[in-house]
Amino acid sequence: MIHPHTELRYIGPAIGVGVFATQLIPKGTIVWALDDLDQVLDPARVEHLDECRRAIVLKYAYRDQTGRYVLCWDDGRFVNHSFHANCLGTAWDIEIAVRDIPPGDELTDDYGTLNLDEPFDCQPEPGTDRTQALPDDLLRYSEQWDRQVLDAFRHCDSVAQPLAGLIRPEFRDRVRAAAERGVLLDSIAAIYFEG
Repeated sequence: MIHPHTELRYIGPAIGVGVFATQLIPKGTIVWALDDLDQVLDPARVEHLDECRRAIVLKYAYRDQTGRYVLCWDDGRFVNHSFHANCLGTAWDIEIAVRDIPPGDELTDDYGTLNLDEPFDCQPEPGTDRTQALPDDLLRYSEQWDRQVLDAFRHCDSVAQPLAGLIRPEFRDRVRAAAERGVLLDSIAAIYFEG
């Protein structure tokens, strides 16, 4: 589930739509959590879908560490890519804001965290020479992303957390360790799927 203080907005013909903050979403806020309404699909099921539905799953889903496709039921599937993402995933089925997201700003992910099946061509961005998100970016950039996530978790207990109730029970102690003790027990590299 995407953070409740967001809305879908049309950006333009090249991008389509994106997810934007309607209120300040402070650094350290959980901005997305896997919930029981999200669709978790085995690769064999996706392979046997008709062409139209398979194309939608492949466009909007990400892959978890077991190779299953996760298709968000809400606007979370419309979060766009940036190499300077303001939201990053964790190994605990949640994403966190790694810097303040003011009202009107777009929420973005680095698609390199999503276990891509193939390279994803990206629009040029200043401050990086990356032009594609790649299937093995989780291995290349995990240390950098882990540092950003751990820094964000230091703010976790001082900001409102409307999605805290969606943290899966098996991950609550790990989230608490990051927020209270500054210890990241699992790298995002743990969710890498070598497909």
